[in-house]
Amino acid sequence: MNLNRLLLTGISCLIFLSGCASHKAPIKKVYKIHTNQTYKNNTTSNTTINSTQNKNNIDKIDKNNIAKLKDYKVSTDYFPSVSQDERVRFLVLHYTAINTELSLKVLTQKDVSAHYLVNDYDDKTINLLVDETKRAWHAGVSSWKGLDNLNFTSIGIEIVNLGNTVSPNYYAPFPEYQIKKVGQLTQDIVNRYGILPTNVVGHSDIAPGRKPDPGPLFPWKQLYTEYGVGAWYDDVDKVLFMDQFPWDTTSTYFVTDVQNSLNKYGYKVPVTGIMDTQTKKVIIAFQMHFRPEKYDGTVDAETWSILKALNKKYNP
Repeated sequence: MNLNRLLLTGISCLIFLSGCASHKAPIKKVYKIHTNQTYKNNTTSNTTINSTQNKNNIDKIDKNNIAKLKDYKVSTDYFPSVSQDERVRFLVLHYTAINTELSLKVLTQKDVSAHYLVNDYDDKTINLLVDETKRAWHAGVSSWKGLDNLNFTSIGIEIVNLGNTVSPNYYAPFPEYQIKKVGQLTQDIVNRYGILPTNVVGHSDIAPGRKPDPGPLFPWKQLYTEYGVGAWYDDVDKVLFMDQFPWDTTSTYFVTDVQNSLNKYGYKVPVTGIMDTQTKKVIIAFQMHFRPEKYDGTVDAETWSILKALNKKYNP
C-alpha cells in the first residue's frame, strides 16, 4: 500500500468514527479494566437503608454523585425511593474501523467517544473511556423503539475491528479471544442495568444506511447462546412462519406488513406500503444482524420468518 493510500485510509477512518458523535465532548483520560476483575460499577459503596418504605433493605450509593453542602447534611435515611428506574436502557455495539492505538487516540481526543473500548489484543485488558454515569458520544443521529438520540440512554462499546475499510465487499472477522471480552463485558452491563434483549443493538440497527457496524460477521447468535446477551429467534418459530410466507411480495399489503413488523421490533421505518430506499436500508440492517448470510435488502421467506419469529418471542 503506497503512502497516498495510507493517508486516505486514515482520513476515511477518522471520518467514520467522527460520524458517531453528535456534539463536542471533552478529552477523557483512559483507564484500564482487567477482565479478571469486576467491571467498573457506578455504585461502589454499600449503605444500610432505614426507610419507612424499605426497612432492612440494602442499596448502593456512589458517594461521588451526592451533593456535598457546606452547611447541611444530605440524609440517605429514606433512600431509595421506589419510584425510579435505570437511565441506561440500551447497549450499542460498534466497530472502530481502525487499529487499537488510533482508536484510543480518536475516542479520547476527538469529538467522539464510547464508554468502553475492546482492543484486538489477546490480553486481559478492556479500556474504560467514559464513566457509565456520563453520556458518551457514540450513537449520533439514531432511533430505536420510538426514541431518538440514544446517546442519552445508552452505553456504547467500541470494538477494534477494521470492518469493511479494506474492501467494500469484505468484512474483517472478530477473533474468538476478542468475542470473549465482549461477551463478559456485555453480560455484566446487561445484568446490572436489566437491559432488555431487544435493546442490545448494533450501530447499524439504530442508524440504518448511515452506519454498517458491527457488520455481518459480528456473532450475535454466539453472544445470545453463550452469554445470554441480546435477542435471537427460536428455530421452531422460524420454521412455522416459513410455511406461512406470502409469496406475493410486491403487494402493498405485504410491504406494509413488513414495515409495521420492523417498527414493532424497534426499527424506525416509514409505513408507506412502498419498498422505498429507507425501508431497504432497514431491511439490510436487520439482515446483517439476524440473517448475515444474505443482506441485500430483499425480504425473502427466511428474512420474513425470522422477523415474525422475533416479534412472536419478544413482542407478542
